[in-house]
Amino acid sequence: MEGADQRRLERYDLFADKVRSELSLTEVQLAELKAEGKTRTATYQQLFANRMTLQQIVDRLQEAGL
Repeated sequence: MEGADQRRLERYDLFADKVRSELSLTEVQLAELKAEGKTRTATYQQLFANRMTLQQIVDRLQEAGL
């Protein structure tokens, strides 16, 4: 069972890394759109909502120590 637990932990770590990476990319995209004055576009609004969701996931991962 120890090997299975290790693989599971590795998958959690990979998930956490991907979420944090996606959050960073989303923040860069939002900053670019904001600099272009495109804060009212559908793309900006969707990215903003995605950022909120990703941030909540990251917060929960941090609370869990991951």
